[in-house]
Amino acid sequence: MNLQPSFDLPDFPWDSLAGATERAHAHPDGIVDLSVGTPVDPVPDVVRAALTGPAADDPGYPTTHGPLALRIAIAGSLRRRFGVTVDPQAVLPTIGSKELVAWLPTLLGAGPGHTVLIPELAYPTYEVGVRLAGATAVRADATTAVGPGRVSLIWVNSPSNPTGRVLPAEHLAKVVEFARERGAIVASDECYLSLSDGAPSILSPEVCGGSFDGLLAVHSMSKTSNLAGYRAGFVTGDPALVAGLLEVRKHAGMIVPRPVQAAMAAAADDDAHVTAQVAVYARRREVLRAAVEKAGLRVEHSTAGLYLWATADEPGRRTVDRLAELGILVAPGEFYGPAGARHVRIGLTATDERISAAAERLAG
Repeated sequence: MNLQPSFDLPDFPWDSLAGATERAHAHPDGIVDLSVGTPVDPVPDVVRAALTGPAADDPGYPTTHGPLALRIAIAGSLRRRFGVTVDPQAVLPTIGSKELVAWLPTLLGAGPGHTVLIPELAYPTYEVGVRLAGATAVRADATTAVGPGRVSLIWVNSPSNPTGRVLPAEHLAKVVEFARERGAIVASDECYLSLSDGAPSILSPEVCGGSFDGLLAVHSMSKTSNLAGYRAGFVTGDPALVAGLLEVRKHAGMIVPRPVQAAMAAAADDDAHVTAQVAVYARRREVLRAAVEKAGLRVEHSTAGLYLWATADEPGRRTVDRLAELGILVAPGEFYGPAGARHVRIGLTATDERISAAAERLAG
């Protein structure tokens, strides 16, 4: 063959946890896997009913933009939950949020000679997406460090994966100002926004000044509605940018299946299950954080989202190995950038029983 994938991509990080995973599985009471952020709680009944309702017997092709009812439901959820008002026309469903994160630089036209700023500690797919586009990724939390080339795109993530840090409106407003002065786009990964106590969106009036120009907010229903298996996400913000993304995605066939579109509308319309899920994670955070700190680790940030960002003041891989001996699997902080080399990320995505088991083991 003359063709084969040749992207300059890093090894998939979680593949390197095979040894620690095996040791954790060997624990007499089984593994407590806190290394990934995959939901474990049931899909809400209202969502499952929509998935198997009339949309399940729709033999035609779905539209890339999704039905107006879905976009109205999503816009309504943003208004109720975050005080953000968007035009339903500027809402675009995506096949989860990861694929959008990975392909957004390419879809926006970034390439060689373009610089994309990503957080100092960042979800690995931000860098992967920049590499796929052939652009240059620069890790920079401060707006003064721009790196080589023309800054075309700036990623922000609040609440953060992995740290759980929430960026205040003042910080986000400075990022918006910095980007607009340079003609750059700001993409805000807001997948964990519902799992916070009032964290601002990039589209909040106090952040954007009432204008969505150059701004995109990326959302996922995986965390608050337990829809990771459905691949249910969306992007909204600058109407012109969303329209451009829509046109490219129509040509590429990047379409959310029709039954999933119906499930997304049901999830957006129902706030009760979100409130209940937020309470579940808050309870697990309280139990696990107390146990982690009692075991001698220092927890930093971790005020929102789905993770505890912790350090034992040693190389993170050493902490991973020590916890694996207790049957607890966590992710080394180096997965998220060099600045995380002495930290670990501990997920809250395990059942109450497994969280309790981890707490008991950490207590000795």
